Amino acid sequence: MNLPNFRARSGLAVAAVAAVAAMLAGCGSSGNPGAQPPMGGGAGQANAANAAMANPNLDLGTSLDNQAAPDISLTNQFGQHMSLSQFRGRVVILAFADARCTTVCPLTTQSMVLAKELLGKAGTNVQLLGVDANPDATSVADVLSYSRAHGMVNQWDFLTGSLARLRATWAAYHIQVAIQAGQIDHTPALYVISQQGRLQKVYLTTMAYSSVTQSAQVLAQEVAALLPGHPKLASQESLGTIPGQTPADKISLPAATAAGKTAAVPLGPGKPRLVVFFATWLTETSDLKAELSGLNGYVTYAASRRLPALTAVDETVTEPSVQAVRAYLATVGPLRFPVGLDETGRVADGYGVQDQPWLVLVSATGKILWQHDGWVPLPALEKAVAAHA
Repeated sequence: MNLPNFRARSGLAVAAVAAVAAMLAGCGSSGNPGAQPPMGGGAGQANAANAAMANPNLDLGTSLDNQAAPDISLTNQFGQHMSLSQFRGRVVILAFADARCTTVCPLTTQSMVLAKELLGKAGTNVQLLGVDANPDATSVADVLSYSRAHGMVNQWDFLTGSLARLRATWAAYHIQVAIQAGQIDHTPALYVISQQGRLQKVYLTTMAYSSVTQSAQVLAQEVAALLPGHPKLASQESLGTIPGQTPADKISLPAATAAGKTAAVPLGPGKPRLVVFFATWLTETSDLKAELSGLNGYVTYAASRRLPALTAVDETVTEPSVQAVRAYLATVGPLRFPVGLDETGRVADGYGVQDQPWLVLVSATGKILWQHDGWVPLPALEKAVAAHA
């Protein structure tokens, strides 16, 4: 069952942007200090910094000038009362996430986890916190369900409480939350808070899958600068713009299943395709096994009517691991279509994916003919593909 009313919209509302801008102005911020080229260090570092600043899918953070972080008093996914002040002595990465989000929130939370991993042993001095930003899903069960779906039960504390308490917390951190056209719209803000409980920077997550690991690196660098000894990151990558892989690009993805006995899953021009993007954490908002198994019916129908074949793509960059994806798919049952792993997010970005699931019908020349947000009943899917193919 599709639950679009619980989705956080991919784009920020104008009011949300204005609120964050007002907050930053109130803190006396003058631009984005984190995006400034480093002083010294040679032309190579300056060029790398310039490339990062030019990346439209990456927010390098805005300074909050060491303002005191408003305290938070809520309940975590285990029903335990928690407050922000109890984590003094640790660097806190604080995110506001919709407990039933299928758009930008999984990118935010995955970047938090990866940032902590990049810090290695020093990550033990970092606390990951989330605050629920869905006024229609505020129970402990809701935040526990999100944590389970994303493999984060024991990796963070996802806080919730009464709607009054949540609204007070949102207001304290200038988070705009609204329900528009049946969808949750909230400011996708993520804060870094020092060991002394002072706000260092705020980041806004962009709806770009390929920048998840880059965002993690930016976060980890900021946190490392606050930790004793300024630990080095386990790995680093370029922060320059990563081009998406479009339907016009001939590519081959690692196979997630043995369907068709293929070692790889091809995409690109040459023949028309119906591509279904999904992630295993959709179990939280839909009967994912039934939806995937139901697509076998489309395969049969498409073969009989000579319609485009189906290819599924798991958005692996937002998953706990490749192994978790394969383990889940092994429980689904035989799938009569190939499933590829988008481990970098470049395919999702190139195909314009803005939500999960996301359906895209492409022509043999690599042109997008039709796209749809959310699951579609089999008869309606067959009709839509036949009408646009």
